[in-house]
Amino acid sequence: MPDYHDDLRLAHVLADAADAATMDRFKALDLKVETKPDMTPVSEADKAAEELIRGHLHRARPRDAILGEEYGVEGSGPRRWVIDPIDGTKNYVRGVPVWATLISLMEAGEEGFRPVVGVVSAPALNRRWWAAKGAGAYTGRSLTSATRMQVSKVGRIADASFAFSSLSGWEEQGRLDGLLDLTRACWRTRGYGDFWPYMMVAEGSVDLCAEPELSLWDMAAPAIVVQEAGGRYTSLDGEDGPGGGNAAASNSLLHDELLGYLNQRY
Repeated sequence: MPDYHDDLRLAHVLADAADAATMDRFKALDLKVETKPDMTPVSEADKAAEELIRGHLHRARPRDAILGEEYGVEGSGPRRWVIDPIDGTKNYVRGVPVWATLISLMEAGEEGFRPVVGVVSAPALNRRWWAAKGAGAYTGRSLTSATRMQVSKVGRIADASFAFSSLSGWEEQGRLDGLLDLTRACWRTRGYGDFWPYMMVAEGSVDLCAEPELSLWDMAAPAIVVQEAGGRYTSLDGEDGPGGGNAAASNSLLHDELLGYLNQRY
């Protein structure tokens, strides 16, 4: 098993730099916000944080490729850093503290690119989560001050807590009936959204979560964290990993039932 400690340590350095930049502009009255072609917002902080991370990577890992939400793909090869400078930009621009920088290292293998390192840093919540392949998942303030995470052992949908982002995407895909049936079957349902429910699955405080449409940079870091905590992270079609364009995450015990509900079509 390769040792990814140096890569994980670098990812923390990148997250530290991004946290400083994003917190400096959080709730700034003169924050500049634009609308991208897909009608989602992007702030000057998104761009600055990604530029900062790319600059660090150019110096520390010049041979590695980079994929970022704001500036696309740069370079090629078997190692690729995947960056979402601010996951939850809509929250960020409205002053809601639920947003994070997502940093992942993916490596090419027989099954394509898979995440081997992931850091999710939410400075406005004063929280950070991370994982490396084969080394477990952790949360804390630093590599030396951390608590190992483990998914829950809830084994019945009727006892499960389920988190989702919104209803509109499920309706557009014809999956709303299945989603609503799942919410009725679960013990508790909450719409936390973005990166947070995946981290709660990894911590064991939520048992199930899913989103109908996502990009790779939304999923690469959360996927390795959930998996290293003992959970499953797949597409809605059951494909393991973050490559399917949507996501379902669970404590593993409930995953097949989760997919069964979400694949009910009208």
